[in-house]
Amino acid sequence: MALLCRHDHVLWLVNMTSAGEKQHYALALIQQLTQHIPDDMRVGLLYDIGCQLECSWRKFKFFANSILSRFHFAISVFHAYGHQWPCQVVYHPRKWQGFGLSDGEGCE
Repeated sequence: MALLCRHDHVLWLVNMTSAGEKQHYALALIQQLTQHIPDDMRVGLLYDIGCQLECSWRKFKFFANSILSRFHFAISVFHAYGHQWPCQVVYHPRKWQGFGLSDGEGCE
């Protein structure tokens, strides 16, 4: 699993030791990112299960609310259509300003 910038260049990699995309891998990458960006930078995060990651983040308070408020979660374009309609409306990147034509599939 990797964290990519807007232009699909790798920023960090995670060595996955078990099968499947576990949320703790994504959280480790996010933690690494927050240590290297300014405190006032806003981040758009495209992830296959961005909806579930945001819900878990809010429920279990993985990071402070000040960090959460800087992130906007969205679902990778091709994965969005596999989610239910309400999820597509909220998390589809084409519905939000700032994602441009990013599809979130640079690591696939």
